[in-house]
Order: sequence, then structure tokens, then C-alpha cells
Amino acid sequence: MPKLLIGLGLALVILTVYTLVDCAVFDRNRIRGLPRWVWIFVIFLVPLIGPLLWLLVGHGRATPTTRSGRSVAPDDDLDFLRGLNGGGSLKTDSGENRPYNDKDQQERIRRMEQDLADLDKNDQAPGTSGTAGVDPTKKKNEPGEGDQPGRRDA
Repeated sequence: MPKLLIGLGLALVILTVYTLVDCAVFDRNRIRGLPRWVWIFVIFLVPLIGPLLWLLVGHGRATPTTRSGRSVAPDDDLDFLRGLNGGGSLKTDSGENRPYNDKDQQERIRRMEQDLADLDKNDQAPGTSGTAGVDPTKKKNEPGEGDQPGRRDA
């Protein structure tokens, strides 16, 4: 019987020390219920119940949640996404910032697609049928400069 009591007492001391250290280094914004200093007193002064209360009540969640209680990935968090592009604003020609909207995004995509189409049109000379940048005088099976990566011909 004395060995059992010594074992349980040692387990209680280990649990108390663990929860005291955990409470002391835990992120202040994630502590629930009571201020940190009150949790430390509760853990230290109320054996067994104090550490268990800390683990069940005071130890906050690890991930950010929405109001409904489910986790939110960064690409689903609208506040996070608005903050990526300088607060979600677009600088106009007059120098003022205005909110970024879907019409601006669609216009930007349309301009980029047009620029890509213009680049493709300029790369293909008439009559080459998509062989832009290929030397027609070079035979296909002859290795040359740049054909094999890492090889240096002298």
C-alpha cells in the first residue's frame, strides 16, 4: 500500500509540474476562463482538481475557428485574403485607392489573356505551323549546343 501511495503522489507531482509549466508558457490569447496568474494559483493550491481543470477548461484550442466552431483554412478566410493584396484595394489612374471587385479581376484576366495571345501570334512566323524558335537548317538527330543539359562541347 505505501508503494501505491508513493506512486500516486509522484504522478500527482508530475501532473502538477507539467500543468504549471504548460500554463506558464501557453499563448496568452488562447487561455480560457481565468487570467494566467489565477490558473497558476488554482493548479498549485488545489491538488489534482486544479491541473485537471486546466487541461479541460483553461487550455484553449490550437486552431482558429469561425463562429460556427469549425476550423478555417487560410484560403477560405475572407479577412485573410483581403489583407493579401494591400488591403484589397486597387490604385486607379488618378492615384486613389478603391475597393477591388470582380469586374476589375475579370478585366485584368482578359488583358492578360490578350497579351498571351499577342505573344503567341508574334512567336509564330507565317508558314512555320508552330515551330517557332527552331532552326530549319539543323538536322533533327544531330546533337548540338543546348540539346543535352549539363553537357559542354569543346
